[in-house]
Amino acid sequence: MSHVPAPDPAQLRARYPQVFDRPASARLATPLVAILAFAIFVFGLVDLDFSPTRLFNGLHQLGWITLLMLPPDPGASLPLYLKALGETLSIALLGTTLAALMALPISLFAAHNIVPNVIRFPVRRFLDSIRGVDTLIWALVWINVVGLGPFAGVLAIAVSDFGAFGKLFSEAIEAADRKQVEGIRASGGSALHEIRFGLMPQVLPVIAGQVLYFIESNTRSATIIGIVGAGGIGLQLAEQIRVLEWQKVSFLILMILVAVAAIDWISGRLRFAIIGRRAVA
Repeated sequence: MSHVPAPDPAQLRARYPQVFDRPASARLATPLVAILAFAIFVFGLVDLDFSPTRLFNGLHQLGWITLLMLPPDPGASLPLYLKALGETLSIALLGTTLAALMALPISLFAAHNIVPNVIRFPVRRFLDSIRGVDTLIWALVWINVVGLGPFAGVLAIAVSDFGAFGKLFSEAIEAADRKQVEGIRASGGSALHEIRFGLMPQVLPVIAGQVLYFIESNTRSATIIGIVGAGGIGLQLAEQIRVLEWQKVSFLILMILVAVAAIDWISGRLRFAIIGRRAVA
């Protein structure tokens, strides 16, 4: 067995001077960034009036509210709560579906392997501007446009997810394998044929998985926007918190958790089925 000679430190230093003789700015960069981050953290605590005493008193109050929540009890409002939960699920499903249908054609104009940069750049910035506004803000906007109710919630989720889907779909299109597209082009296919038969079969399973995940996520979002008047179970939750009906609040929270867990299980099974079918294909 041959013996590997130990490296000579002087030769290593001469060969890699940038590693052994780093400038002072490079050596001090990491500790300076750490100190700056810590200073910003401390400043944020002071500026936001962080108080351990208030936190302790708040935890005590939280424990008292938790005791008032037990046992969960819907009272005589169970049919109303079930209807509100169905409304929330409908808002999430319809909003996500509308967003995906609108974003799919637009995402083609945001992919660099489909259109030139002169078209791609403004489309990407447009999607960024839509995605930069939170779903709750869109809900407040649409409530003032179309009024209170689930229709405003559907529009809020659709517009917010339209920007997110446009970015995700375009990135999936950009990451698609070019060999299938080149094969269709070599056989005399048009640009539309390249998209239809070369790109779409590759990206549709990815897009389907993303849509399923967003349906699960938007169930929670639909609950939040319901609190500001967009309908669904969030509206019922806000009303019960306002009148301090903590047993009903805990029952509504349990309903939301069960619904999210069920949607997570169903979407997970569907995603695995789609991935498995794609692998077999």
